[in-house]
Amino acid sequence: MKFDEYVKYDAMGLAALVRKREVRPAELVELARARIAEVNPKINAVVQDRCATARTDGSDVGPFKGVPFLLKDLLATEAGIATSHGCRFFREFVSDHDSELVARQRRAGLVFIGKTAASELGILPVTETAAWGITRNPWNPERTPGGSSGGAAAAVAAGIVPMAHASDGGGSIRIPASCCGLFGLKPSRGRNPFGPDYGEGWHGIAVEHCVSRSVRDSAALLDATAGPDLGAPYAAPPPERPFLEEVGRDPGRLKIAFTTRSLLGSAVDRDCVEAVERAAKLCESLGHRVEEGAPAIDRAAAIHAYLVLASAETAAAIDGGARLLRRKLDASQFEPGTWFLAQVGRAHTAAELSYAVHVIHLAGRAVARWFTSYDLLLTPTLAQPPLKIGALQPKRHELAALALLRKVPSRRALRAALALLAQRAFEFAAFTPIANLTGQPAMSVPLHFARGLPIGVHFMARQNDEGLLFRLAAQLEPSFTRPFV
Repeated sequence: MKFDEYVKYDAMGLAALVRKREVRPAELVELARARIAEVNPKINAVVQDRCATARTDGSDVGPFKGVPFLLKDLLATEAGIATSHGCRFFREFVSDHDSELVARQRRAGLVFIGKTAASELGILPVTETAAWGITRNPWNPERTPGGSSGGAAAAVAAGIVPMAHASDGGGSIRIPASCCGLFGLKPSRGRNPFGPDYGEGWHGIAVEHCVSRSVRDSAALLDATAGPDLGAPYAAPPPERPFLEEVGRDPGRLKIAFTTRSLLGSAVDRDCVEAVERAAKLCESLGHRVEEGAPAIDRAAAIHAYLVLASAETAAAIDGGARLLRRKLDASQFEPGTWFLAQVGRAHTAAELSYAVHVIHLAGRAVARWFTSYDLLLTPTLAQPPLKIGALQPKRHELAALALLRKVPSRRALRAALALLAQRAFEFAAFTPIANLTGQPAMSVPLHFARGLPIGVHFMARQNDEGLLFRLAAQLEPSFTRPFV
């Protein structure tokens, strides 16, 4: 097989060739290896290349047997392999076991060939780290591939693998899918396992799944991994039927509300507005009822609750990591923004954290009531096209302020600085965090290009109704933009 043939297939297509013995898993790994050598120096998507030691002789006979697959360098622990979480402090961390999701992906037949770049501790919606450098968008290397799963999306868009592991705590599957022209589905809270080392991610805000070129790959992988693991604190109810069976199934006539007004920011770029307007017309042409509307979101309350949770979880991750590694914390081993966020987390009280959880639960109730009148909410995935490299990095005066706060950590100053720094991130990622706060499934669909860059549109469904998203995504798939560079 040549590379031109390799990139014509999605993961299920490659697995079918393996089953028919038309191609060997080792050949597929070698093609991925050659592609890494060709494009990774330009985009820096893969931070660990393990093609040379990839196991292609396993006995697993799952739906993806023999297909090369990349794990995000965050959360997805693999026995005997370092997982840095995008951070210099954790670069030597090696787990002695697979995380449950990785174990299920392995049983599905996927061949792990390396790790992809992630923003430090998964915090930023761009992927530019002190640990691994800048990850660039294959469509335009001066632009970001998004984050925190930027390396995963860049690798898929560049044709290294047909799908890759990703995680999402505020849009980190859907943001890079939008930036790189891919399909990215965030599952419902509790759909995929988070054990054995965690009960949940960020109080249920974070989930794991993948970015992919095809809808059916995403559905089939979710079939292979979904369901509670031992000791899970909660789980999403089993689906009515396998998710793969939803692909191609008639979604019926849906009632879709759409908005182009920013939910968490102040403005939306014209290209992103146009993407939604065109998607709304496409949905109408397919027989769906489309009208303007959106749930009422208390922007200030949602952002504050999210920041309290994110900062507390960042502090807990850093402190817990130090205990696990038996190392003394060193601010110089973390990016200034990460250390600052942990400082803010330590400055919040237990009561404030508890109240933030209460706020997000109330938001989930309110949005669920809104969804009794609609099947789906359509918005831009992002309020802006893929940002220029460096757009979200702290400015020189902000770095000076963060350095001062490390020495004199005033609670009032910490909180004021956080609000200012967070504003830029929420201007960009103005839509995706809502589904994380409420726990609902959502997807970014590649339906638009502008100025040579992909622009995704975002659909959010009722709690636990990934099936509806897969049905609509399959209906829209003939209109998807080009799946890779």
